[in-house]
Amino acid sequence: MTSVVVVGSGIAGLAAALHAAAAGCRVTVVTKDALGQANTRFAQGGIAGVLFDDDSVEAHVRDTLAAGAGLADPAAVRVLATEGPQRIRELVELGVAFDRDADGVYVKGLEAAHSYPRIVHAGGDATGREIERALVARVRAADIAVIEHAFLADLVGTAEGVAGVDLVRDHHPTPVRLEADAVVLATGGVGRLYAHTTNPPAATGDGIAAALRIGAAVSDLEFVQFHPTVLAGGEAFLVSEAVRGEGATLVDEDGRRFVFDVHPDGELAPRDVVARAIVARMAAQRGRPVFLDATGVRPTPDATAAFLAARFPTIDAAVRARGWDWAREPVPVTPAAHYLMGGIDTDLDGRTSVPGLYAVGEAARTGVHGANRLASNSLLEGAVFGARAGDALAGDAGSPWPASAPAAPALATPGPVAPHPAPAEPFSRAALQRAMWADAGVQRDATGLARAAASIAAWRAAAPPSATVSEREDANLLLVAEHLVAAALARPASVGAHFRRDAAASRHPAYEGAA
Repeated sequence: MTSVVVVGSGIAGLAAALHAAAAGCRVTVVTKDALGQANTRFAQGGIAGVLFDDDSVEAHVRDTLAAGAGLADPAAVRVLATEGPQRIRELVELGVAFDRDADGVYVKGLEAAHSYPRIVHAGGDATGREIERALVARVRAADIAVIEHAFLADLVGTAEGVAGVDLVRDHHPTPVRLEADAVVLATGGVGRLYAHTTNPPAATGDGIAAALRIGAAVSDLEFVQFHPTVLAGGEAFLVSEAVRGEGATLVDEDGRRFVFDVHPDGELAPRDVVARAIVARMAAQRGRPVFLDATGVRPTPDATAAFLAARFPTIDAAVRARGWDWAREPVPVTPAAHYLMGGIDTDLDGRTSVPGLYAVGEAARTGVHGANRLASNSLLEGAVFGARAGDALAGDAGSPWPASAPAAPALATPGPVAPHPAPAEPFSRAALQRAMWADAGVQRDATGLARAAASIAAWRAAAPPSATVSEREDANLLLVAEHLVAAALARPASVGAHFRRDAAASRHPAYEGAA
């Protein structure tokens, strides 16, 4: 029987675990928090899929490719759109209660860059939490071992193949080895590289860093999506794009809808376009935030308040907890790091360039997102490609274990860093996050990226050996940051989420008229 370790417990990891177990594998799920505390549970807007007769796979493919600014893999996108409906129906069979109207029909949602309202949601704005609940319950009931509060210290093996994982806990920092025939990395993204992020504290790039150390092919790390609308002030709290899909607008401090200045779709332009428009407007306002205006989504303030509370209960509670009545006044918002489009290169079944190593979800670079992820395709990607990896595992067992060809050209190894002044401050995670936000954030240029590269190189060179989980996370963040910045320097043209102030912007049709 093939033994499989799945590292991570979001939608992609749990889908892979369930499918691998169903295929006859002996599966262990490892997570560095409690089983249900993955990034998936924070997803608000919903999951995109062709579930309605007046929608089509071709339209979903077209929208995804357009949002990806010409860099998405058409074959992967077609798999996503074609198999997506089946995976959503599978979630329903697992117990996910998507919202329905009085006639039992799924309630549709529209989000940016979709030509059709194909997003379905649960609990109004609690889709991720509902999906995570159902998947965790099914994993608990299945013949799947679960190890919680265990950190991935490293993969066991070499670029020739993996043989398991080394795990640590803060109270026992000496690694404990868990051997396996195959390992699935479902460890999520790298949001904690940035000073402002929607990601939970666990998003420190652990799987990507482990893959880099073992020699797996990694690419597109420069493509980091910044969500346009996060509540300004205090801990970052995401306000779903679905709010704009319901008619909320973005206005500057003079009350003017400014996004139409840069794109004909206004607030529903691709996310990177909207995020840059906000950053530019904030700069013109000397750093003051812009505003999300939901006061007009219904005819009267009372009707608006009732609608927002019913449709977006989680967001409504968070906004009101900050003392704002968003049914009667616009609320301040800013962008924040949200989603990594790149990651560990995989084929269409999650195989990486290392035999026996698989990657799914945000840690993977499947090719479906290109330079900019289409809204609500992330949960769908996790469900589709997690299932495909799980299905492939049992059949792949053998000698030699197959490896995929890299899905894209491998990321160039960071070269020597040009002379640059020493970092302005000693290393701390906060210092790294400030440097990445300033120099490798929504807007970049060669000077800032070189400054970030020099600081990261100096911090890595001076770093002591890691022992605790926090120290290991810092080391992972520094390693991924080094490669992300190198990738951003190596791509001189602006495209999608990678916007170079010192280069021409992409002229892909999705970005016509965009700044």
